[in-house]
Amino acid sequence: MIKNKVQELAANIFNDVVGYRQHIHANPELSFKEFETSLFVKDKLKKWGIEYTDCANTGVVGLIKGNLPSDKVIALRADMDALPIHEANDKPYASKNPGVMHACGHDVHTSSLLGTAYILNQLKDEFGGTIKLIFQPAEELLPGGASIMIKEGVLENPKPNHIVGQHVMPLIDAGKVGFRSGIYMASTDELYVTVTGKGGHGAQPHQNIDPVVIASHIIIALQQIVSRNADPRIPSVLSFGKVTASGATNIIPNEVKIEGTFRTLDEEWRAEAHKRMKKMAEGIAESMGGSCDFDIHKGYPFLINEEKLTANARAFAEDFLGKENVVDLDIWMAAEDFSFYSQVTDACFYRLGTGNAAKDTQYSVHTPRFDIDEDALKISTGLMAYIALKQLGN
Repeated sequence: MIKNKVQELAANIFNDVVGYRQHIHANPELSFKEFETSLFVKDKLKKWGIEYTDCANTGVVGLIKGNLPSDKVIALRADMDALPIHEANDKPYASKNPGVMHACGHDVHTSSLLGTAYILNQLKDEFGGTIKLIFQPAEELLPGGASIMIKEGVLENPKPNHIVGQHVMPLIDAGKVGFRSGIYMASTDELYVTVTGKGGHGAQPHQNIDPVVIASHIIIALQQIVSRNADPRIPSVLSFGKVTASGATNIIPNEVKIEGTFRTLDEEWRAEAHKRMKKMAEGIAESMGGSCDFDIHKGYPFLINEEKLTANARAFAEDFLGKENVVDLDIWMAAEDFSFYSQVTDACFYRLGTGNAAKDTQYSVHTPRFDIDEDALKISTGLMAYIALKQLGN
């Protein structure tokens, strides 16, 4: 029975996968700089006799061809980059690179896909078709490594019928996974706003054009884009996290810089919101005697899980783990560049539980204390392999 074989191989490779994860975690690399991680991945693939090619500079694409007849192709994806965060965990495998940390679980994704590759490579006589292994750089930095890999042909030659990815989730207990069909994660755009006025002495505001006051009006007014312009049925988030006004207690500056993010789950509304934000901000600034440069860096699109593929993957997960270990996911307003793949081909992006209160592994991703219960690696490799094999019809 193929499930038993996968589970046995996953158990055999578990300790190695833990070692892979700890090595990658201790040696994190920022987006587009994953040189050593890339070499580490290639070394394992080469050791197992899995052919691979380079893509997007530090990306790696492996191919495993089953020995049974089939022209089906499925892609499996993991991201490799870390974040500019200083790790606060006191663990033997803590980051050796000050200010750089695997705080989003990409070390888990990469090591897990290596384990999955090992399992599938051992089972070539059991399946037909081709499995494409995508080790992707730069998920954390625009324009996103996925978009570059797609432009360089990662979804061609051979062209996948489906793509599957997994991502850590500390809010779900280790040993469980989560699925959601349809629209799942938000688009994301970065907003860079410069409000210009006329600086001067704080005791003489009548002689100045105060960009701090203008910027304040803009920040408050733009919330109407979400509360009064967006369809209430379309989730939208507009947040400003950085405001820089380099004046003093008695100095009105010449300009104020604002940085924020806009996220939603509808591409038409996304484009409309861009126009409305820009027009509103510029109009407010002009009406108050200043000016506004509203620059939008368009980021990742929304992520959609194709319903049939996701239903299949969920059923396979229930078979592999037990129905009690598969949970429903809510819409998640964070963004992921896996969304680029989901806009091109049928995709399924599911969550791997990594939380465990007893082991203090429930801190959120993108925080200095993020860590995982490594028991999650007992299922991360085998489940993805099983989903791939069953989706290929084996």
